Amino acid sequence: MEALGDSAALYPFALDPARDAMLLVPMAKTDYRAASFLDERLGKRGAWTPLPRVAEALSGARDVRPLHFIFHAGHVGSTLLSRLLDETGAVLSLREPLPLRQLADGHDQGLDLDATFETMLRLWERGFESTQAVVLKATSAAVRIAPKLLAMRPNARAVMLNVSAETYLATMLAGENSAKDLNAHGPERLHRLSARLGAPAPRPTNLGQLAAMSWLAEALTQAELARAFGARVLAVDFDSLLVALPETLRTVLDHFALPEAEIAGDALARYSKAPEHAYGPELRARRLDEARRLYPREISAAIGWLQTLGAQYRSVAALL
Repeated sequence: MEALGDSAALYPFALDPARDAMLLVPMAKTDYRAASFLDERLGKRGAWTPLPRVAEALSGARDVRPLHFIFHAGHVGSTLLSRLLDETGAVLSLREPLPLRQLADGHDQGLDLDATFETMLRLWERGFESTQAVVLKATSAAVRIAPKLLAMRPNARAVMLNVSAETYLATMLAGENSAKDLNAHGPERLHRLSARLGAPAPRPTNLGQLAAMSWLAEALTQAELARAFGARVLAVDFDSLLVALPETLRTVLDHFALPEAEIAGDALARYSKAPEHAYGPELRARRLDEARRLYPREISAAIGWLQTLGAQYRSVAALL
């Protein structure tokens, strides 16, 4: 614990608000790079530590690195971008840390979590000897606390990833676990969409509409974030990234004030969430085309659902 502020060798895996405690687990630099998700799937053991003791150990933190963020709509290439940043050798990537989701849930409940936010930000700012910056890739729905994170760290920058509504619909309708994922985030996204429309949003009645509602909630949230933070937020379309990878990656590195780097790894040839499986832009394109052939009515109906809202709200029409 005495060296907690010196490196990222102890990772803050989870919070227990009832016990005012944090679960710390040992992590090497290679462990971070291997992890697609820093949540329940990590599979590491650790020890629960009182939060006041963690905060005390961080009070003299010496290893503080620039902290930036990737926010995204889900299933739009954020894990791939995070792994491409790994390839630079200058970035410590934190992919979907569980405490971020816990903070988002607590924030929704109106809990006073400012001290816990500050402790987590200090923990996320640590790195290793080669770390020039830490880039945290949030869980998709956690973008709702992006304004608080960026406000608490005025030097932090963010990349927002998304795709067109049609591409998102094809992606989700083709996915094996899409229904589970969309339903899990559905209630919170519907609530968030209603807040941004200023009126109750229509409830989706099928999977296509649920995917359309999810895309719209995230797109409106990202647009709001861009208006609030201006140049600190960089919008990136994933399809554009794939078409012009070197140029787009250079723009991302510039945005994070990182030096240019050659990407020598095979991240583009592997499935980023499960690198043991081969994947790539060509296979993705084939799967999207197949989804468009299999679900043309569903995609068209979902686009129509969005266009109906676009006829009522200028903020929606601006995104279509």
